[in-house]
Amino acid sequence: MKQPHLVVVLFFFALMFILSGCSEQKAGNRQNEEQYEKVRLVMTGNGTELGIETLTARHFAELVSEASGGNVQIEFYPNDELTGGNTNEAVRSLTEGAVDLGGYVSGTMSLLDPRLEIATIPWSFSSYQEARQVIDDTGGDYYAKVLSEYGLVYLGSTHNAMRQLSNNRNAVRTLKDIRGLRVRVLGGEIYRLFFSALGAEPVPLGWSELNIALQQGVVEGQENGFFVMRSGRLNEIQKYMTVWNYLYENYLFVASRKTFELLEPKTQELLREKMRESCEWSRDYLENEEKKIRRQFKDDGLEIIDLTPEELEAFKKQVAPLREQLKAKYGAEACAAFKIDMEKNYELGDGR
Repeated sequence: MKQPHLVVVLFFFALMFILSGCSEQKAGNRQNEEQYEKVRLVMTGNGTELGIETLTARHFAELVSEASGGNVQIEFYPNDELTGGNTNEAVRSLTEGAVDLGGYVSGTMSLLDPRLEIATIPWSFSSYQEARQVIDDTGGDYYAKVLSEYGLVYLGSTHNAMRQLSNNRNAVRTLKDIRGLRVRVLGGEIYRLFFSALGAEPVPLGWSELNIALQQGVVEGQENGFFVMRSGRLNEIQKYMTVWNYLYENYLFVASRKTFELLEPKTQELLREKMRESCEWSRDYLENEEKKIRRQFKDDGLEIIDLTPEELEAFKKQVAPLREQLKAKYGAEACAAFKIDMEKNYELGDGR
């Protein structure tokens, strides 16, 4: 006869435990509500839905929302949707405070100031690991200083690519192999000067034009990282890929100072902290994905050429005058911040 009473007692304690857990969850939510102001921030970028900057931005928005109990909401618009596809206008909107947050490749941000392109001096970094270490050590502070002159607050940096070379003509191991090769490049000065110095023929073309240009033979090759090559399925129409990590390119994530200074200190710190976490997450993601993509490319028949240190040194010597020219352009302070003047061993490291 006592057994039913025991069941009732156990049920009572179980119910109290569940209610206690619900109460603690509600208390945690109320604490977040008390801790963070309710605010909606708008973020812009020019990448596609699958671009690494878009993945980083969306991860950032999720982390911020979760940590603030939903009080701080970030709406991200890719493809420069807010400015009808006009990237220059989008960057200007950030400086003027018309848009709250943004993420753009350093070459795009250099429209404001050429010093922001300092990390793209050829062979400044031999690997992703070296790039992230230098940027997190002293490079980020330099970005912050320059960006502040244009009303922007630096929040973080993530990888775009260690850029490689692919083509349909021949395997590139020597200067002779690249001479006269028609290579699609971005519109930036560095890309044009680099391939000209090697005796190739740089051809500026938009991304949307690249695939058909390769198929029709307008250009024979192009330069991008593994991640971008896969997104454009370029491995399907290229025969050779030289892995030489000739140039590192990154995304810079910023906040408009006009917006940032109106936020409560707790919210400011939340944005800084979660952007750092998001950039670390996306760096790891891209590095791991590129290793998988490399294996996939090789399995699919793309010939991947890894240069020996001696082969790489020949290309480095050929562009040494260009490196000196660019170092003088960006200045001693920028070079010191990115440790570009230091002697380096340029043998390719892990994370290619």
